[in-house]
Amino acid sequence: MPKIKTNRAAAKRFKKTGTGKFVYEKAFGSHILTKKTRKRKRALRKANIIHKSNMKEIRLLLPNS
Repeated sequence: MPKIKTNRAAAKRFKKTGTGKFVYEKAFGSHILTKKTRKRKRALRKANIIHKSNMKEIRLLLPNS
């Protein structure tokens, strides 16, 4: 049987926490920051946890994590 492969694109975007949840960084926080509000930029710094409705999909993409 072949090995189960990890989706490399997903592996670069999601990290597994100690409790088994997946964390990701929000988009749109790297450039063109002058027009974004202070509040919006501050919110973009925080990592988010994947919603439980998307957990099955992420687990299939990252079987070895």
